[in-house]
Amino acid sequence: MGSIPATFRAFRIHSDSRGHRSGIEDISLDDLAEGDVSIRVGWSSINYKDALAATAKGKILRRYPMAGGIDVAGTVVHSACDRFQVGDEVLANGSGLSETRDGGYSEYLKLNSEFIVPLPPGLSQREAMGLGTAGFTAALSLYRMEVNGQKPEDGPIVVTGATGGVGTVAIDLLTAMGYEVHAITGKVAEFDWLEHLGARQCISRHDLHWGQKPLEKASWAGCIDSVGGDMLAGISRVINLWGNIACCGMAGGQGLNTTVFPMILRGVSLLGISSTNCPISTRKLLWDRLANEWKPPHLAEIIKQEVDLDGMEPVFENMLSAKSVGRTVVKLHNATE
Repeated sequence: MGSIPATFRAFRIHSDSRGHRSGIEDISLDDLAEGDVSIRVGWSSINYKDALAATAKGKILRRYPMAGGIDVAGTVVHSACDRFQVGDEVLANGSGLSETRDGGYSEYLKLNSEFIVPLPPGLSQREAMGLGTAGFTAALSLYRMEVNGQKPEDGPIVVTGATGGVGTVAIDLLTAMGYEVHAITGKVAEFDWLEHLGARQCISRHDLHWGQKPLEKASWAGCIDSVGGDMLAGISRVINLWGNIACCGMAGGQGLNTTVFPMILRGVSLLGISSTNCPISTRKLLWDRLANEWKPPHLAEIIKQEVDLDGMEPVFENMLSAKSVGRTVVKLHNATE
């Protein structure tokens, strides 16, 4: 495992009098935010939020400069707490990474132990980052829906933004758990792949016509929505009695122009899904499930791309241009190095 070198590489984001810029830099442990556990980072991943932060297309970071990356998996190289020992494999996602503190695009990282989850048996570091925040968000969506009464026998669940990270994991996970899944995407060329993951029906978002009534004919028993905007407004009008909508993204816009009628006449619940500040107890529960009964059967196929720190920027651009499919993992160290 070795000791921490004097300098190491990180993808760092700046915003100052010289403007916004980001790229690979050599930094030291002293350049990182404080934490009682130091990690040798093995893997990270690329999420929509990471692309926004790296390109300044969204106001994500609260301070600068900072290492990007909202996901991290690695091995403990120093610990000042009793919960973790040198050599432990761990992961973290959300929890302020690449927002209020340095994130996973750094070969070494310091974190507060309260944010860290032990890597559960059944997941490698690469697989954990293949899931990452996107997969965790899909799991958190299903968890909250089921706590609120959702069951497979209620009827089909529709997944929007179906070819993205959240969407692909959600389709695979829901299908494995016995739900009938329908998929909405603008990428018609990916219909066959989504059906391979388990989608029973694929719908082009270009062919959707919601109607103008506050309530339209109910089509689905629930929804996992990573798009927001007009998509979420339309979906709200076609969810059946006592269905749940898990709202977990804003790829299609941050506004929501709808009425209260779905909630007060059909009992539809709009569930907010925040992976950033999810309680650590729920994090542990869901990561354990993702390593066991909720592990997506097609995870190896959902991981479409593997890059290193130098190869991330084209992925950011593809993601923001709605050209990305599935998940991209970022390799920082070999597990055996």
